[in-house]
Amino acid sequence: MSAAVTAGVVLLGATGRTGGRVLTQLLERGVGVRAIVRSAERLPPGAVADPRLTVVEANLASMPAEALRRHVEGRSSVISCLGHTVSLRGVFGPPRDLVEGAVRAVCDAATSLRPETPLRLILMSSVSVNRPARADVRRGAGERAFVAVLRALLPPARDNQRAADALASEVGAEHPFVEWVVVRPDSLTDGDRTAYQTHEGLVASLFRPDTTRMANVAHFMVDLATDEAAWRRWRGQMPVIVDGAPGRRA
Repeated sequence: MSAAVTAGVVLLGATGRTGGRVLTQLLERGVGVRAIVRSAERLPPGAVADPRLTVVEANLASMPAEALRRHVEGRSSVISCLGHTVSLRGVFGPPRDLVEGAVRAVCDAATSLRPETPLRLILMSSVSVNRPARADVRRGAGERAFVAVLRALLPPARDNQRAADALASEVGAEHPFVEWVVVRPDSLTDGDRTAYQTHEGLVASLFRPDTTRMANVAHFMVDLATDEAAWRRWRGQMPVIVDGAPGRRA
C-alpha cells in the first residue's frame, strides 16, 4: 500500500453525484476518508457504516481556519467535488465563490501546516474552464466569447474558472506545500465505469460535446490520490477526461 493510500483523503462534496462515487471507490480501495459534508444523511447508504469513513458535518464555507487545518493535518490528499446546485438559488445565491473559497482555504491550511510532503489537491472542474495563456488551442474566438458570456452571467462558471486560476497562477508548479490537478470532464452522465481517455487539452467543441461518465471521473480522481505514476503524470495540469477507449482519437 502506497504512502498516499495510508495517509488518507479529505473529501469535499461527498454527497454529490460524482462525489458519492469518489467516496465509494476510495473505500473500495481501502483508503481512509474524512468527508466534510453539510448533511450526512445524503451520503451513499453503503458507505456510512464503513469504519474507514469519518464524517464531519459542517459548512465548509464558514468553517474556522483552525478547524480545517485539524481535518487536513496528516492527510495526503484533498479531493474536491464541490459544485453549485442546479437550481435558481444554487446558481445565483450565496456562496458564489464556493469552489474558489474551498481551494483557497485548503491551500492556506496546507501552507500553515507545512507538511513534509506537499498536500495533493485534486479539483473537479469542467471543460468550460480554460487553461492559462490560451493553452487550449482548440478553443477559437467564438467559443472563448461564448465562455466569457457564461462567466459574466452565471456565477458557477465564474467560480470554477477563478478556482482553477488560483491554482495555476497563485499556487503554481513550485509551491512547497501544495501540488494540484484540475480534472476537466465534459458533459457528465450516469452509468458504470467504462474505458476512458485523458488528454492534456480539449478534444471537443462546447457546441459538439463529448460525454464523461461520473464513475470514470471518480476513478481518475481516485487514481490521482492513490497512484504515484498517475500523480507524476498529471500534477500541475488540467487534464480533460472523456469516455472511450484510449487511442480512439487521433
